[in-house]
Amino acid sequence: MNIRTIINKGKNNASYRKTAELAGRLGNRLGWLGYVNPKRYVKLLDLYIIKKFIGTYFYSIALIISISIVFDINENLAKFTQYHAPLKAIVFDYYMNFVPYFANLFSPLFVFIAVIFFTSKLAGNSEIISMLAAGVSFKRLMRPYMISAAIISIMTYYLGSYIIPKGTIVRQNFETMYKNKKRNTSAENVQLQVGKGVIAYIQHYDNNRKKGYGFCLDKFENKKLVSHMTASEIQYDTISDAKYHWKAIGWRIRQLKGLREHITSGASKDTVIMMEPTDLVFSKGQQETFTSPQLREYIGKQIDRGSSNVVQYEVEYHKRIAMSFASFILTTIGLALSSRKRKGGMGLYLGIGLALSFGYILLQTVSATFAINANTPPILAAWIPNIIFTFVAYYCYRKAPN
Repeated sequence: MNIRTIINKGKNNASYRKTAELAGRLGNRLGWLGYVNPKRYVKLLDLYIIKKFIGTYFYSIALIISISIVFDINENLAKFTQYHAPLKAIVFDYYMNFVPYFANLFSPLFVFIAVIFFTSKLAGNSEIISMLAAGVSFKRLMRPYMISAAIISIMTYYLGSYIIPKGTIVRQNFETMYKNKKRNTSAENVQLQVGKGVIAYIQHYDNNRKKGYGFCLDKFENKKLVSHMTASEIQYDTISDAKYHWKAIGWRIRQLKGLREHITSGASKDTVIMMEPTDLVFSKGQQETFTSPQLREYIGKQIDRGSSNVVQYEVEYHKRIAMSFASFILTTIGLALSSRKRKGGMGLYLGIGLALSFGYILLQTVSATFAINANTPPILAAWIPNIIFTFVAYYCYRKAPN
């Protein structure tokens, strides 16, 4: 019996046919994986441009931030010496958090510089002309640029929303200790709603000691006072696993039931009050120390309490999202400006790129001021620069192929 006969007998077997049928179905299903395979969309040309883009982006960051560090050291060296700042703290607490903060803040500038710089170089070497002559359309040429912009966008959002806020706390603490940057560490006559029908009042609060003086807590039901608690001091529990734990010292509670009144008092009492130190003291730049989930939680909590001091927090929350989309807009403008070989080199277009990048950052600052001082909706204020520059990007995109 030869091999062909054995195979033919196997084909007539029911188990063989069932196995072949299942294999065929599995093959059809796995065929869909081809549509999500990166190699289908990212070719050798795309990898070449992506490497150029990302490499130039990080090179520009390293170059400009290095210059910024030199100027910052020159400006603050006297203060570091005056306040005896340790070298370890200067390097790890200050500059290790200084670099990511400013790199992320000026990310649109670095994106624009990277696109203008390496695309002008490609055009100057006639590489762009070769791509277009080979049948690559301008739209197809944009694919690796948009992939690079997506990578930078995701990185910018993640750093700005989760990593940099934690480092900002360390950097601000360093500046308070060794650069004599005074922060607001106390509050007077604080009154806020900590629950439905529950109003808290603190005559004086010291954030350094996390302690309040002259405290009272009123509870209302149907607009009638049912409980009034007072305490000479109230201390926040910083080592508790849960939030909102306070210790009242010298407390006294009056419970009102109709015309009857019941009074209890004591030396100290552990209690849960729905407020935190961040609800009591507001300092400049405090919103930058919150991660995005913390910002969202804080904004929701303050809105429920009826607080009006949340605009800067809302602007910060929406600005982080809007800034991540700036990579796509500025990449489109940069590619459109620098994709043609022109006399005079890249100097003019690098200057235009710098002007547009600084214009974007300036517009962000101005629109945030409008939200805080002119009652502009925070989400609109955060997205105004993107909306304006989207029209500029669309105009450049339409004109670039011509």
